[in-house]
Amino acid sequence: MSASTDTRARLRRIRALIRKETLQVMRDPSSFVVAFILPALLLFLFGFGISFDATRLKIGLVIEEQTPDTDDFLAALVSTPYFDVQRATDRRGFVDALSAGRINGILLLSGDFSERLARGDTAGIQIITDGSDPNTAGLAAGYVQGAWQGWQGQRAIGKRTAVPGQVTIDARFWFNPELESRRFLVPGSISLIMMMIGSLLTALVVSREWERGTMEALLATPVGTLEFIVGKLVPNFVLGLCAMAVCVLASVFVFHIPLRGSLLTLIAFTAVFLFVALGIGLLISTVARTQFLASQLAMLVAFLPGLYLSGFLFEVASMPAALRAVAVIIPAGYYVRGLNTIFLAGDIAAVIVPAAAVLVLMSVVLFVLTAANSRLRLD
Repeated sequence: MSASTDTRARLRRIRALIRKETLQVMRDPSSFVVAFILPALLLFLFGFGISFDATRLKIGLVIEEQTPDTDDFLAALVSTPYFDVQRATDRRGFVDALSAGRINGILLLSGDFSERLARGDTAGIQIITDGSDPNTAGLAAGYVQGAWQGWQGQRAIGKRTAVPGQVTIDARFWFNPELESRRFLVPGSISLIMMMIGSLLTALVVSREWERGTMEALLATPVGTLEFIVGKLVPNFVLGLCAMAVCVLASVFVFHIPLRGSLLTLIAFTAVFLFVALGIGLLISTVARTQFLASQLAMLVAFLPGLYLSGFLFEVASMPAALRAVAVIIPAGYYVRGLNTIFLAGDIAAVIVPAAAVLVLMSVVLFVLTAANSRLRLD
């Protein structure tokens, strides 16, 4: 048989496998659940259920001596959307509430509060927060300091005096000026969703072949390892792109995340990452012949490392050296970095190109390992 005839025969087998896999996907409702329903549910869970922003902190305000200045500061706190203020004259009235978690912090205005302000000294303010929840404690302290600075600025404008202090900070936040945590949580959650969906799609379809006994019929054909991989890869790759379309549409039109980069860059970068996710699923399929085992391995290998070591929720730079070394080989970390850049900053090649190059290298390694471990026989 000539080389051209062999190539044509191989292409015919690949087309037949792609058609067979496409028909199987269209007839199997679980594939559409994984590709469309699951990403929508997970995105809404991450988008609405996880937030690092506090919209209503419960603060106990202790005013030891009531004066016009303390009343003015109390009015400033109450007028903001961030505080639910309760008043008392002794902080002991709030100690039990703080210990029980019914309030997020105690703000104490000392008895000489107005006198210090009149002298131009530092006002006597104490902030007490619950350190067992560092995130909320930091938010409470930061929001109170912000309210204090805002009140001082308004007070200085009203009296036409300079704001006390030697340093004036004019903060400007690029790419996310509103400091909404949702704007980086949603793109980060897309990376986890695509990693899990990509690995599940290919891992489940191959294990399903073994469970249903259709693999035996496939092994009776002259299909090679490469043809088998391509036949499984192409339909699920298209299905993964459809899942990404659902995520992008929900991000832009439901969560109002800006898409500052080009759509072409987003599609190309996602395609590279999908090859990695699908490659992980194919590699899992070489050792898992039941759908239950395949799904468990996909969660263990793809989802959990991406959740904890991708930088999506936890800063990798603050982790121990051993975990930072492991994070280098987590594909979701590169996709998180690229997605956040494309959505919030735009097409910045200095970030996207190196991340895409690493993902391409990972996909090549995964497909080589899959081809080496594939055994198209019954044992």
